[in-house]
Amino acid sequence: MTGRLLIRDTCLADGRSPSLQVGVSLLIEDGRIAWVSPDEKEADDADVLDGGGATIVPALVDAHSHLTMPGGSHWIDRGSDPPEHLREVARHNAARLVQAGVLWARDVGSPAGPDGRAISLLVAQEMSSAAGAPYIRVAGTWIAKDGYLPMTVAVKDGAGLKAAALAQLDAGTDFVKIMLDPPDRSDQCPFTVDEVRGACEAVHARGRTITAHATILDGARVGAEAGVDSIEHGMELDDSIAVTMKRNNVALVSTLSVLASWATFDRTTRIERFTSEEGKRRLAARRDGAFAAIKAAHRAGVRIAAGSDFGGGSVRAGHLAWEVEQLVEAGLEPHEALAAISWRGGELLRIEHTGRLQPGDPADLVLVHGDPLVDPRALWRVWAVFKAGERVA
Repeated sequence: MTGRLLIRDTCLADGRSPSLQVGVSLLIEDGRIAWVSPDEKEADDADVLDGGGATIVPALVDAHSHLTMPGGSHWIDRGSDPPEHLREVARHNAARLVQAGVLWARDVGSPAGPDGRAISLLVAQEMSSAAGAPYIRVAGTWIAKDGYLPMTVAVKDGAGLKAAALAQLDAGTDFVKIMLDPPDRSDQCPFTVDEVRGACEAVHARGRTITAHATILDGARVGAEAGVDSIEHGMELDDSIAVTMKRNNVALVSTLSVLASWATFDRTTRIERFTSEEGKRRLAARRDGAFAAIKAAHRAGVRIAAGSDFGGGSVRAGHLAWEVEQLVEAGLEPHEALAAISWRGGELLRIEHTGRLQPGDPADLVLVHGDPLVDPRALWRVWAVFKAGERVA
């Protein structure tokens, strides 16, 4: 190898333009993109990869992931597995991500180890220098109202919420995740706007971001009004909340593929909430509401990123393309759905080059077979993955 690689005669879908660029060549030099040319420009002494019939897309960003958990229909139970087992799960998940072209994992919640620190912190440290691992950013352990789930950091009020958020940052997390769904599964957010705003201000004062899990309408309202940086799931948000999100620069992180995954459980599990007629009815209504929420956010001009919710939801690692299919079905254009799993995720991470393909950027890119701007299923057909210019899959 010369340290220079020319990917020749391929196509490019950057997630910004609705049009596929055809007849593109891209030169990788010293791990970075040297140039992207719309013709068969030559590069002396470079190794050559014939990209005919393939499309280059940016390295994908799973903006809602749980590396330490395996997913499946018993995902909540698996959070209580031994920490070393969960670390091994993370290693397998990381390998699956890279094979699928997902080079960025935004981990939005992990069980804690015996020392009280999120297991995801150990995983991120372990993988930080591994060439074949994804880049990882972690939120630590979920912070929730007392009684929510045993694997969360339980707090009683706004003061506890703020203190727990700062404690996660002190432990070394990159950002913070709070839960705005209540323990009693009612339709009322367990915290007030002022309580959540206090946590936001404390986290922002440290130069970090805070995101909020909100599957109920009132949780999304509280998060949007309080000024969290993003709402995760947002399955019941409406036009009014979407307008507030736009005004306060709150992003939405879509996880529609979780609902698609649940729809398969009426056949593959014996869990009543999935197999009963009432369970199926509730799931169908929830899916309709989630699709309506995406449409509302899109109408309002809210920034939409996307994640699969693998591990902490029922989806498995490496299935991010499923989310793109769901977003297109919900009404996004294919290039907008591609943006949601590339540069929009980079915005959430506050890393400018993430999900971008410009000269000087790290050569983090994926080649897929076909045109994802016409057929989003092309994102399942990963042919080659490059991380910092090195082929890792």
